[in-house]
Amino acid sequence: MKNSMKPASDILSPREIEIASSYADGDTYQKIADRLCLAPSTVRTHLATVYRKLEVSSKLALLARLNGDQPSNEDQTDHAAVISELALSLEEALRRERTMAEVLKIISRSHGDIDAVMAAILGFALELCEAEFGVLFEHHGNNRFSASFYRGIPSAFRDWFDEQGAFAPGAQTGLGRMEHTHEVINIFDVRAEKVYHTDDPLRHATAKLGGARSFVAIPMLSGDRLVGAFTIYRQQVRPFSREATELAHTFADQSVIALENARMFSGLRLGN
Repeated sequence: MKNSMKPASDILSPREIEIASSYADGDTYQKIADRLCLAPSTVRTHLATVYRKLEVSSKLALLARLNGDQPSNEDQTDHAAVISELALSLEEALRRERTMAEVLKIISRSHGDIDAVMAAILGFALELCEAEFGVLFEHHGNNRFSASFYRGIPSAFRDWFDEQGAFAPGAQTGLGRMEHTHEVINIFDVRAEKVYHTDDPLRHATAKLGGARSFVAIPMLSGDRLVGAFTIYRQQVRPFSREATELAHTFADQSVIALENARMFSGLRLGN
């Protein structure tokens, strides 16, 4: 009996049923991963297998199959593996487009409420880039930064930043290297770099208080001027891919717009 004629429960494993049902109901990879103690990339791999096994090419078709409907003829193909990959990639691209549109809407309607805007931007970034927490640093010149906005950060790490105020990161830290080069710094494992084996306070706080292993630091630039750094962290060794880094860069650019808008609104208020 072909898979197209069988109910989904006869085709999929219990774990695949659980993941497929959550995804069809609207959960993100990150939410599913957190609940099942998996990596988001593992969730995606399971979903690609589910799409192939059920011979579906969209979330709506997946939901229909889980509810007992038979696939339409257009869903049945000898290239199921290719179709499943293309379907998931398309859904991910559409989700990114919707998120970016929502970010721009939030910025345009914020009227200078920078706290709400940055909370939203960091939240979207963490979800789409599959990261546990994020910090936006403002740059004050003279090699000094302050951690101004947070999302999902462990309380001990946040308290450490609050105690530091404006601080100068070591030259070998991700933040220090980013300031020098104005380039993206992608740290595969914070404990594997030489700076971790020194007495650098930022690197030790990142690893010990934040529990971070992999992170990426994106320079926030206004023209040639460094405005700050957009950083997102994973608490396991899972380096950020080029796609995730590019996505984080887009959020960093939106953060610059939000900061500039907030400063403009603040100037207008002071002038009135």
